[in-house]
Amino acid sequence: MSLVLCIGNRNYSSWSLRAWLAMKLSGAACETLRIPLYQADSRARLLQASPTGKVPALRSPHGVIWDSLAIVEYLADTHPDAKLWPEDVAARAFARAMCAEMHSGFAALRSALPMDMRRDAAPVSLEPSVQADIERICTLWRECLDRFGGDGPFLFGMPSAADAFYAPVASRLLSYRVELPDPARAYVQTIREWPAFVEWRDAALVEKEVIEA
Repeated sequence: MSLVLCIGNRNYSSWSLRAWLAMKLSGAACETLRIPLYQADSRARLLQASPTGKVPALRSPHGVIWDSLAIVEYLADTHPDAKLWPEDVAARAFARAMCAEMHSGFAALRSALPMDMRRDAAPVSLEPSVQADIERICTLWRECLDRFGGDGPFLFGMPSAADAFYAPVASRLLSYRVELPDPARAYVQTIREWPAFVEWRDAALVEKEVIEA
């Protein structure tokens, strides 16, 4: 059985983007099944793809793996040569911690600045809670680049699972024209030019579905 990654709309589904970028990093041969969200048949199709009715979900020879972080760990186990996590113990621990924080945190930013790759306009204002999330992310990026980035330009020098997890944030900061300190601005530009991210974004921009809310 080959790998099949089930994703939502490329324009909107940040969690799908994370898993897809990790898949690209792994080098695994994989088909992509896109299930547009918020359509009349979306729920039924999603439940066929995943026990949670959510994306992403990975169909594998070992069963269905749901949740983006679990997919990353599965790919790291099955494709160790791809080095999705840094080899250095301290760097790997930091990478896993920052991905876990992304996975469970930053609710204010997610709510106020939902991913929309077609958007190119600043928000009317940023609530203090959103600004606090952005400042925390910029601090994480700066610390990671200073401690582990080496010659860069990615968080751990070469692209890793951490970049896959924070790419949707970089996309949001671009779409909403958020003002950033220089290190964060440079990192966002790195993501913007990452060939895997460009491939996803180009496909997102030609999608027809529009989700108003």
